Amino acid sequence: MSSTPDNKFRKVISALWLFFAGGFLFFLLYVFAVSINFLNLFGDLPNLKTLENPKSELASEVYSEDGQLLGKYFRENRSPVTYEQLPKTLVDALIATEDIRFEEHSGIDFKGTLAVPYYKLTGKQDRGSSTLTQQLARNLFRTRDDLNNGLLSDVPGLRMLIIKTKEWIMSVKLERSYTKKEILLMYLNTVDFGSNAYGIKVAAKTFFNKEPEQLTLEEGATLVGVLKGPSFYSPVTRPERSMSRRNTVLDQMLKYNYIDEPAYAAATAKPIKLDFNVENQNKGLAPYFRTEIGKSLAQWCRDNGFDLYSDGLKIYTTIDSRMQKHAEDAVEQHMKVMQKEFFQQWKGRSPWTDENGRVIKNFLADQIKRTARYKSLVEQYGDDEDSIKYHLNHKIPMKVFSWKGEKDTIMSPMDSLRYYKHYLQAGFMAMDPLTGKVKAWVGGTNYKYFKYDHVKQGARQPGSTFKPFVYTAAIEAGYSPCYRVTDAPVTIINPDGKPWTPKNSDGVYTGRRHSLREALALSVNTITTYLMKKLGPEVVVETAKRMGITTPLDPVPSLALGSSDVTLYDMVGAYGTFVNKGVWNQPQYLIRIEDKNGTVLHEFVPKTLEALSEETAYLMVHMLQGSADVRGGTAYYGLRHRYGLKNEIGAKTGTTSNYSDAWFMGITPDLAAGIWVGGEDRSIHFRSAAYGQGNKLAMPIYAIFMKKVYADKSLNVSKGAFPKPAELSTSINCGGTHFVPTVTDSVKKEQTLTLPQNVEEGAF
Repeated sequence: MSSTPDNKFRKVISALWLFFAGGFLFFLLYVFAVSINFLNLFGDLPNLKTLENPKSELASEVYSEDGQLLGKYFRENRSPVTYEQLPKTLVDALIATEDIRFEEHSGIDFKGTLAVPYYKLTGKQDRGSSTLTQQLARNLFRTRDDLNNGLLSDVPGLRMLIIKTKEWIMSVKLERSYTKKEILLMYLNTVDFGSNAYGIKVAAKTFFNKEPEQLTLEEGATLVGVLKGPSFYSPVTRPERSMSRRNTVLDQMLKYNYIDEPAYAAATAKPIKLDFNVENQNKGLAPYFRTEIGKSLAQWCRDNGFDLYSDGLKIYTTIDSRMQKHAEDAVEQHMKVMQKEFFQQWKGRSPWTDENGRVIKNFLADQIKRTARYKSLVEQYGDDEDSIKYHLNHKIPMKVFSWKGEKDTIMSPMDSLRYYKHYLQAGFMAMDPLTGKVKAWVGGTNYKYFKYDHVKQGARQPGSTFKPFVYTAAIEAGYSPCYRVTDAPVTIINPDGKPWTPKNSDGVYTGRRHSLREALALSVNTITTYLMKKLGPEVVVETAKRMGITTPLDPVPSLALGSSDVTLYDMVGAYGTFVNKGVWNQPQYLIRIEDKNGTVLHEFVPKTLEALSEETAYLMVHMLQGSADVRGGTAYYGLRHRYGLKNEIGAKTGTTSNYSDAWFMGITPDLAAGIWVGGEDRSIHFRSAAYGQGNKLAMPIYAIFMKKVYADKSLNVSKGAFPKPAELSTSINCGGTHFVPTVTDSVKKEQTLTLPQNVEEGAF
């Protein structure tokens, strides 16, 4: 018996229902299988704990003690904001463009998904099927990378289906765990805007130099437009495409009534005005400091299970941003002048010379072998010296540093090395001697081009700035500041049996009897040698170590004149001991570390040591004041006359052989500071004392810095006197100075160098 039409129709309907039910059941089983990673076919999904506490990489931020952001450590430059910091126009632009039914769906926009084929064919919609929640799931859990480890993940045709299924599942879970505002906030805090700008806070800063709440309608629309393709729609490299995309975003906002016609017309008529600046370690205040503390922070993170580059730590330092700016400006201001003179003195000649003034042979050839460029060529070409030589001498376009700004030029690596070896370097550090807190740290002249830190990383001979350790040991041994010694040759026999008879810096023995205070003020080598002979090198080494010098000190007679290398970091800490009544504070640069939520993870306590008695410390302060107060003292003319500093200052200059190193140490009741200036290599230096001595090459940086600090009323740095102990068992009244410089002495010491008043004019 044949089937009636009605029976056939019912069978078809039944078959369709069966097909639909079977398909739906299969889909449910498939989604369930993906959610549990059945037989490891699909790869893992985040567990509930991970979903409730999603983690994205956050930059760790470094702050000054006065609350200014100094810089960041990051792989992905991302800093979070609160929802209240988001301008409404930005949120509206995002929803209108990326997910107009965001407030209605529960993670999956089925209407939008089913309509995608139609819109793709007609070109009527400018967005994909992914909701903002799905995009957030993709960003947070890297569904296209980390989770595609199942057996079927790489099967052609299945990979994208599995990815999408995971995103659907996680989107629904995210919608159940978070409010709509929280999802929007997480999205804007994590999304990639290109140019290493992750999250809206960094994007606003990178492209417009603004905080998110300061973004205008058109600026917010520009950033939302970038999200469709950060490289393709970059306002930096593709401004026309970015403009078109921005206007599309504004079209969507007008279409869905987020803005009216006048606002739309005004916004679309405006050009994109960028203030583009990509954050990196080369920029901002205190880059050398940030690099140096990064070493300590990285070790702390390893020991305590944190990632400095992704955990969003808040690091609070002792640096004062105002003093740091004054220090960087002071270094730049003086080094521009000295660099110009250095170029002039060595014009047409190579500055790398030996002790006899002869050019060092093969200097550049030896130096190039220490560079990363040379090592890379060796890895590439092995023993093929001709190829290595060719590439080292092949000219290529490059940017180079100059004190007038970066210069575009064409140089070979050898040309570049020769160029940079002509540059002088500098290091500066200032700290509060009463607390040990480092207030300013300038490790070099330009971090982008000269990475080496001359505060703590580098160590150089200190010259006469080491003499106060000898005098401190003498005071402790019972000598008084008024004890008199004749300026005459002194010979000490070295451990190897050879005699050592140092000369004074000018080669003259005056035969005058100087008090120890005068001798230190005038930096008389013979009298320091006399004290070293009486005390012995081991005593001086012990004194210096007790006051915080950590570098190896060779216990030989020449140590009295600074023959062993020291760091500027240690020297400033040691000089601070004099001001701090004999208590040595290890220079402190970290205050505390907090997690991303503000919970204190660690507080740093500085190390202290009662290194000297209060009386010894004050007697040394009194003696160091002589350099600035005694006529003819090494800092007298510069500090008091050229720069007009009239308050109480303790000071010491230092210069090493051939003027390779110029030092200056200065102390006031509020600050201990030190400066080193010299060539990257000891063989690179000025040719005469007129420019190469510590009081000419280093001291002006201190004077310029102090004048800026005193002029900055927000700092409230005192010009008061050094505090005195209630009682002194040793007299400091020596009956007046017994040294009166002759006219010849004054001219020789005070008129060797005259710097222009306006250092900007003609500065290199």
